[in-house]
Amino acid sequence: MKVLVTGGAGFIGSHIVDHLIAGGAEVAIVDNISTGKSTQIHPDASFYSMDISSPHLLEVFQKEQPEVVIHQAAQIHVGTSVDDPVFDATTNILGTIRLLEASRQTGVRKIVYASSAAVYGNPEYLPIDEQHPVHPLSGYGVSKYTPEQYLSVYHHLYGLRYTILRYANVYGVRQDPRGEGGVISIFIDKILSNSPLTIFGDGEQTRDYIYVEDVAKANLAAIQNGDGEIFNIGTGVRTSLNQVVQLFNQITGRQNPVEYGPERSGDIKHSYFNNQKARALLFWEPAVTLEEGLKKTYEYYRDEYRKMDKEMLKT
Repeated sequence: MKVLVTGGAGFIGSHIVDHLIAGGAEVAIVDNISTGKSTQIHPDASFYSMDISSPHLLEVFQKEQPEVVIHQAAQIHVGTSVDDPVFDATTNILGTIRLLEASRQTGVRKIVYASSAAVYGNPEYLPIDEQHPVHPLSGYGVSKYTPEQYLSVYHHLYGLRYTILRYANVYGVRQDPRGEGGVISIFIDKILSNSPLTIFGDGEQTRDYIYVEDVAKANLAAIQNGDGEIFNIGTGVRTSLNQVVQLFNQITGRQNPVEYGPERSGDIKHSYFNNQKARALLFWEPAVTLEEGLKKTYEYYRDEYRKMDKEMLKT
């Protein structure tokens, strides 16, 4: 099977590529390396340094002839969508349309699309299921939701199959705390640099934290299952920031200092997913507990920081 992965040099995309190649698939990667890293490109994958909004994208599809497209590439920052909504929409909406057109013209069988919890906005009830009203609070949320509608239209008009995965808060190995990083990678960076952890508000705000390997496996499950469906990809467990700090204290064996700042306006207080639909129809379930995932991620970056320290000593 030939699979094209957009954003395949990025945090989540590179893990998906690893699993695909380990399972025997041929993989082509399209990534502009804006947030991805060249060191994360799998050596057995074909690689195209290209933005998904490029007019040359069709040429890649014509050359590679993928059966399946896993679409991870995106502008992922809420702040950027506020500061530069045209760039946000150009990448996430127009880039996806260009991807759909290339898929239609070259006979792609199916697209697996990475969406986001941001489409739901402020939860009206918890846990959030797939029937929850969609009310994005940022341009980013809008630009992740709009391609969902285009996927439905392309299925209706052209028979292009699709599955939509709405991610909770993904964390894990390869997430960049200085770039696309979520709170977990930022905390680890602070811990390893002996800096205090910063929490805005009282730390009781909750999220659904899911390990990147579980997200990668959900994408692989979606290749064969869940046609025409939307799935929440999360653990179904809500965890506060204070609980995250406590887990890091246990993992590191020390009390990591915390600085509490004023609550940020517009931040959602509580959010977590109901993942029963994914369990039932995608035949997927999360396997890594938060404690296990945090330990794996912390140990990976601890070793990476030690390597960097050794290299600095050599110079």
